Amino acid sequence: MSAEQRLADRRERLMTAAYTLYAKPGFAATTIERLCSEARISNRAFYECFGGREELLRALHERCVEESLAFVAKALQEAPDTLAGRVEAGIRAYVEFATADWRRARIMHVEVRRSGDVLAMSRQRAVDSFARLVEEASADFQQASPLNRRLVALGVIGVLQELLIEWLLSEDQPEIDELVAVAVHIFNRSLGPG
Repeated sequence: MSAEQRLADRRERLMTAAYTLYAKPGFAATTIERLCSEARISNRAFYECFGGREELLRALHERCVEESLAFVAKALQEAPDTLAGRVEAGIRAYVEFATADWRRARIMHVEVRRSGDVLAMSRQRAVDSFARLVEEASADFQQASPLNRRLVALGVIGVLQELLIEWLLSEDQPEIDELVAVAVHIFNRSLGPG
């Protein structure tokens, strides 16, 4: 292995370890020592890959967001060319992708908030990206509502975030189809005729 390949391998092992540890027990409870132990690398090697736990969390969060955006964008491209079709396809894709691995959902919706300022900018970029996706997916149907599209997009993104937090933290976890149905209902009411 070249030095570059070794660095990439260590970085990936740290990302894998953080994916599990940052999801549970959580970012605040995860030390660099524990990350290194899980990834089977030295503390010194950690700092060759990342400047600290915060940088690792940002990289992990951004990867989760990029994968989610790509998954939802693909679903939207394949969706029926109606507002209802796009709403259903986009929401179902996001909810199913986020919940397919509880760690992804936890990092994107719980730890992102618990980490405080660490992910503030990364979270804002993610919200902006998803808002643009919602705006673009509903742009052909703009005459349907006189409301500010950006504000509606931000509102419906908040709905999805709260539904996924409920799914993660509730003792009586709602079914995925129920989450999708509620989100679709709220999106349709928000994006439909005003």
